[in-house]
Amino acid sequence: MIIAIPRETVPGERRVALVAESVKRLVGRKHEVVVESGAGLGAECSDEELRAAGARIEPDAAAVYSAADVVLKVQPPGPEELALLKPGSVLASLAYPLAQPGLARALADRKVTLLALDMVPRTTLAQMMDVLSSQATIAGYRAVLLAAEALPKLFPMLMTAAGTIPPAKVLVLGAGVAGLQAIATARRLGAVVEAYDVRKVVKEQVESLGARFVNIDIEDAAGSGGYAKDLSAEAKKKQAEALAVHVAKSDAVITTAQIPGRRAPVLLPADMVRRMKSGSVVVDIAAEQGGNCELTRPGERYRTDTGVTVIGEKNLPSQLAVHASAMFSRNLEKLLAHVTDKDGALKLDASDEIVRGMLITRGGDVVHPAVADVALKEAS
Repeated sequence: MIIAIPRETVPGERRVALVAESVKRLVGRKHEVVVESGAGLGAECSDEELRAAGARIEPDAAAVYSAADVVLKVQPPGPEELALLKPGSVLASLAYPLAQPGLARALADRKVTLLALDMVPRTTLAQMMDVLSSQATIAGYRAVLLAAEALPKLFPMLMTAAGTIPPAKVLVLGAGVAGLQAIATARRLGAVVEAYDVRKVVKEQVESLGARFVNIDIEDAAGSGGYAKDLSAEAKKKQAEALAVHVAKSDAVITTAQIPGRRAPVLLPADMVRRMKSGSVVVDIAAEQGGNCELTRPGERYRTDTGVTVIGEKNLPSQLAVHASAMFSRNLEKLLAHVTDKDGALKLDASDEIVRGMLITRGGDVVHPAVADVALKEAS
């Protein structure tokens, strides 16, 4: 089949869906790979490198889309890209269909089959295809570097001729993939780290990385697929009261809590941030979903009137586009291997758990029940 890689059009997006290493392997499996010129430049992957790996380079997006059986992208398509997708083709990209059901409806109207990469089930078999996890690893790492850069203190303890410098205190809220990577990175930089998650099952993982788990005596909110479920109003109040103590003594707070298809939960209300020390830092990885911090301005970094720097920069993986793209590309390789037969032909079997979870549109219909329900409610 012909696999097409257009250039990403979202401002600031530097990742590319396939890197040369993956292109070479896919071409070796008798697929044809077509890439828009310049698509890999943000990830330091040149046209020459992709051509040497076996890709055909086309000068513009129209030529790439018109050739495609399968289009692989990082970001959801914009209106101009929607118009270029040919009927009968397959699009595999981030799509957030529970939050953006209109996109699913538009793709169905064009008779484009959508595989939403953000809907890959959180199962052992699907781990190799899980782009959310791979990119969350990058985001967790990058968030700590942003905190260390913005904090007017050193992270590690230093014993010098000028005296002993105490280590920075870092609090990580949320111990999913991004949170665990943030913990590991902050520890490597020498900080004293605490972490909190409403899912008590992660306590052992947090402690294995050398952090102290903040234990709050409330209901366990472990949900399905590795995500957390909503807390009761009483539990939220108790959680806020307990967290306020730990936030106030922290030099940096990194928040990572997200819920698929919904606004991120607010874990740091404004009054809690105002009680932090002047010079402290909040890095909100959930900024794109509204933010875990009430004072987050998505896409911005600013200093509050009490001297706390709040960083709500979006798309942290794109800031480390080389390795983010390499990981994304390997995820897509595994996905393509899973949905093709031994002859390399596409086979989307809806009885397969992984395919069923991410298959959103097909044959002109929105076929994913949850997305279809959201789309219907939005339309009405």
